[in-house]
Amino acid sequence: MAHYAEAQETLDSYVKARVPLITVTTIEQQRALRLVGETASSPHRADLPFLKYTRATGLSDLRSGRPVIDDRSLIGAMDFAAEQFTKRPNSTFVFVDPDDLTSDTSASRHVAELARQAETNGGALILITDTPIWSGLQRLGMGMRLDLPNSEEMYETIAGVLNDHRGVPGIDIHWTEADARQAADFLVGVTEGEAINMLTTMLAKGRLERSDVLELVGYKDRIFGDLAGLDRIATRKGEHEVGGLRNLGRWLDRKQQLMVSDLRGTALRPPRGALLVGVPGCGKSLSAKAVAARWNLPLYRLDLASILGQYLGQSEGRLREALETADRVAPCVLWIDEIEKGLGAGEHDSTGVSQRLIGQFLFWLQESDSRVFVVATANNVQGLPPELLRKGRFDELFFVDLPDEDDRREIITLYHQRYLKNEPAPELLEKLVARSEGFAGSDIEAALHDVGAEALLNGGTETVSDTYVIDVFTNTMPLIRTNPEQIEQIRAWGRERAVPAGTPRPADSAQGQRQSRRLVQTTP
Repeated sequence: MAHYAEAQETLDSYVKARVPLITVTTIEQQRALRLVGETASSPHRADLPFLKYTRATGLSDLRSGRPVIDDRSLIGAMDFAAEQFTKRPNSTFVFVDPDDLTSDTSASRHVAELARQAETNGGALILITDTPIWSGLQRLGMGMRLDLPNSEEMYETIAGVLNDHRGVPGIDIHWTEADARQAADFLVGVTEGEAINMLTTMLAKGRLERSDVLELVGYKDRIFGDLAGLDRIATRKGEHEVGGLRNLGRWLDRKQQLMVSDLRGTALRPPRGALLVGVPGCGKSLSAKAVAARWNLPLYRLDLASILGQYLGQSEGRLREALETADRVAPCVLWIDEIEKGLGAGEHDSTGVSQRLIGQFLFWLQESDSRVFVVATANNVQGLPPELLRKGRFDELFFVDLPDEDDRREIITLYHQRYLKNEPAPELLEKLVARSEGFAGSDIEAALHDVGAEALLNGGTETVSDTYVIDVFTNTMPLIRTNPEQIEQIRAWGRERAVPAGTPRPADSAQGQRQSRRLVQTTP
């Protein structure tokens, strides 16, 4: 990764060495031109000619912008460069976005011949492009990358825009340095130009409040609207509430504080995320949506099934692209549903694809410092690879069990309000709590959804009797009754190996069982 200061040092050394062909690969052409311009403005290069070519302006002096020739074609500029290399040694020509040079074409060979002529006369060609160039050209010189601005560079850009607008009539700026730093962290992954456009759009309102920092996440999300390997999941506050899971909720509240904290000057990194395992239908997937909605962050779903390809290396390439995309759209929540189906032990073992994908994903989890909070879920705990469960991969491993009485009481109240627009009477609530023993959260939701549908069809909630509601719960068949062996196997695994997402139960440490992992209590 070569950011601006590193790229400037590298380019300066190449120009000083008179490397005949220098390739600067970047998607930010104007930023690259500024880089070359600063290199050309060095006092000891004042007498050396620097000229640039763009399709819009043709050939002009890099420093003054004065046109050099009337012919604005690339061929005309290259012919002029060939002539100048013989007349004025040590000339440097900068070509921005030249014709396709990715393969062996007549244009590539023309540039190669020009580079050889530059080498003979101490000249240099600088190509600014966003695509790789033909290997035959690469061997004639040196290449470098100018990556997107890092957090520190983005802060300088933001500070510059804010300083330009402070004191401007009609614009009231309340951001502090800490706010600008936080905004810089949020905008890592966009170009300098995109960042300036976002800020000036916000300033156009005439007032920049401290709370507007989070608005940048929405602007950034709109830039990356359609992304390879990731599905954007729409979320709204209040639509994805999760009943129960109190321990998970308290843990997430503390992680949210760390997610938006300024970590400069510390050895800390942003939260990596949580792996949720447990009984199907108890809120694992819903928790991913709830986190994104609660934190006001965009939610992206990584579909591992779509990652798998039929050709050698295709799956690994798709996963790498998806994870790089997640880094760019950060801060965000990345939801990986049923992770065991894509990275589970035994999948594609004959080809080694599974192990390579696991290694690639775990390396990203370990090394990425972007603010991507991963919520991965798993139902088949036996299919999880051991490497995924080691401490340090995810921040924590949570077990989502069937809800207890208190959790069921909260879940019933939640869905009763959603589907019937009121809270259940205390007497009815206690009867439903008793009738829903062994229910998953999804079972409770399904039962109350049926009650809500009945109320709608019959003209209102007053037409639905308590007896009918109790009968609906009585006739609901939860998974623990239809497949008790599988559910008990999952619960036994979770009690021993994971932190409980809900309230720990005394029964979990009954005689003959290992005690569940202790939950560390933190002071508020």
